[in-house]
Amino acid sequence: MKNYIFFDLDGTLTDSMPGIVKSVQHALKHYGIEVEDLNELKPFVGPPLVESFQKYYGFTKEQSLEAITVFREYYTEKGWCDNAPYDGIEFVLQNLIAGGKKLYVATSKPEWMAKKVLEYFCLDFYFEFIGGAESDETRSKKDEVIRYVMENCGLKNADEIVMVGDRSHDIVGAHKAGLEAVGILYGYGDREEMEQANAEWITETTLSLGELLMKL
Repeated sequence: MKNYIFFDLDGTLTDSMPGIVKSVQHALKHYGIEVEDLNELKPFVGPPLVESFQKYYGFTKEQSLEAITVFREYYTEKGWCDNAPYDGIEFVLQNLIAGGKKLYVATSKPEWMAKKVLEYFCLDFYFEFIGGAESDETRSKKDEVIRYVMENCGLKNADEIVMVGDRSHDIVGAHKAGLEAVGILYGYGDREEMEQANAEWITETTLSLGELLMKL
């Protein structure tokens, strides 16, 4: 039985793409990089930003950390609330808790910001613990965040835990931490990405996600 469910935040609980890509656009403009089509920045949603700036724009780690500071100038003022819970996700959370499941958040977003977002949308009280990255981007890899949540909550039996996320790093991170994972397709990843990451389960909608998690 999967009694403990770990949720990613961006692309899994909330549709945060508008605020994130606008913040990335703001950061890139600081370096003279103009991106008009915000869809080009969609890959930044979900994975640790320090990795994405290096992967997609060739920044060094030091440049990436500086870019994140510029990113946050926009995100902390406007971007964080340019966001919305996915249709049906609160119903899913309610049903899972009614069914005896305990819920947690494991996100690469800074922990203080994850709490701010979930409080803003009145979703925070569904979760036993909200775990995220440190503000200096340490503990940003998904397996590090998962282990952090497990340690803080005294969860030692990985067989009782399942990770839910929309990108490959959620699935890969779960596996590195010894967990099985559910890949969801209503977020920012696609079926091919989930299959290549070897997600144990793949589901398309919030409704089907809720049904699946109740059976695990």
